[in-house]
Amino acid sequence: MLEVYFESDKEAISFCEHLFQLNKKIELHWKTTEEWGNHLHLDHHESASHFMETIAKAMVGVFVTHRLTGMINSIIKHNYYYTNSDEIERIMDLSHWIFAGDDEDSQIVRKNKDPSQLLYTLFLANIKNSGILHFDSIINFQMKVFKEQLIHYVGLAIDEFKREEDHQAFIDMLRSYIIKRKPLFKTIHILQGDSFSFFKPDGKPFSRMELRMLMQQEPLYIVGLDVDELNLSPLIAMAPDEIKLFGDDPSDPKTLTVINIFQERVEFKPFSSFPFPSDFKNK
Repeated sequence: MLEVYFESDKEAISFCEHLFQLNKKIELHWKTTEEWGNHLHLDHHESASHFMETIAKAMVGVFVTHRLTGMINSIIKHNYYYTNSDEIERIMDLSHWIFAGDDEDSQIVRKNKDPSQLLYTLFLANIKNSGILHFDSIINFQMKVFKEQLIHYVGLAIDEFKREEDHQAFIDMLRSYIIKRKPLFKTIHILQGDSFSFFKPDGKPFSRMELRMLMQQEPLYIVGLDVDELNLSPLIAMAPDEIKLFGDDPSDPKTLTVINIFQERVEFKPFSSFPFPSDFKNK
């Protein structure tokens, strides 16, 4: 037998939903009290350890659904002193991505750790130590270690946010630079690859020597570009009116950067649409 109290009706309902998704054999009796709100009596017909693990997982689900966003928001405002609503919203998104993202990048940022595991351990310890649980009391008085971890993750989100800001400032500077430039070519064709392959309007490929000569004619250092970089720098030097970019990976970072800078000047097409003889593709 276990007694669980929730002050919030929504959280009590959410707990029951999570609980029965995990285990439909748990018996539950629900009543309300003026002092503690929703009072749940839980009983089981299985091992005590499995029962307690199920309760802990359900409580993790309730916390992530109903409390995590508020805690992150408080950390952003009171630990890192952000007040701008747009900045807070973006840092919030990045914090959730770091906390729960299942892509490789988010896992690398959090060093392949699962933040919800600490929550689970915390709730499980409370369940083992008492037959009566007050969800709000645990959140208010037993979350110090978890909150310290979350402060760290929000800090990582802010680092990522600042990198995004720096990158956007760089993009904006390059946009302003090319707007003032006179195009050296009307149309440039590009093929995706580990490095871009550049082609003149008539389909003839640019040699590396030609690209370097074009870049040497422009003071690219004033916009922070390296003359040894052969993906973005040649395009900035040429500042073409039109860029026809061919490939099969529209999410390629180099491609996205070109699109962000040149915007409506870029047309992305599948690799098969490359209009010139196939032997050019391999040069």
